[in-house]
Amino acid sequence: MKRINSAVWKLRIWKDTRGQDLIEYALMAGFIAVMAAVAVPALTGQIESLFGRIGTALNGINP
Repeated sequence: MKRINSAVWKLRIWKDTRGQDLIEYALMAGFIAVMAAVAVPALTGQIESLFGRIGTALNGINP
């Protein structure tokens, strides 16, 4: 009987999904962090160019 209870208990653990949401959110947060780490250096040049153009335009308005 003890052996059957042990088998049933092990099956219940595999069926339990209470921690599944936490793992999914952690994976999504990790994926977003990696994508941000990849995107920021790629966009830095474009952002600097944009602010440079804005600065040039503002200097042209009020010399």
